[in-house]
Amino acid sequence: MKVWSATTSIGLEWNSGVLVQAQRAARVLTRRFDSALQPVGINSGQFALLMSIDQARSPSLGAIAALLAMDRTTVTANIKPLERRKLVKTAIDERDGRVRILSLTPEGRSLLAEALPIWLRLHSAIEARLAEPMRLKDDLSLLSE
Repeated sequence: MKVWSATTSIGLEWNSGVLVQAQRAARVLTRRFDSALQPVGINSGQFALLMSIDQARSPSLGAIAALLAMDRTTVTANIKPLERRKLVKTAIDERDGRVRILSLTPEGRSLLAEALPIWLRLHSAIEARLAEPMRLKDDLSLLSE
């Protein structure tokens, strides 16, 4: 009795697809950055939030969600531990009371200053292993549109 298989019927190895490879790479990179950032007490997701808030200069929660391709509830949940640690401050927008504005506290800026060299070292080491790092970044940006 022949067993039907979706992947063999179209001649595709399931683990060679773009989605699986992107997910695998994302998991491996996340673990590496999480491990590297552990000495300063944050993970890669928290680093991305802190950097995004710093770069955007007091952005709205919605702007950060859009920038990181996350939904607002996920950003809210991920901001809460940073608020408890007094790294991020949330305020109500004076012009629109429905909008929450995010900013780094002095403690948040200090922690980010400690974390950034760690991130840069690992980022540089990873890029050094890539044949065409700019092309990869461009391709990933294209896929995330």
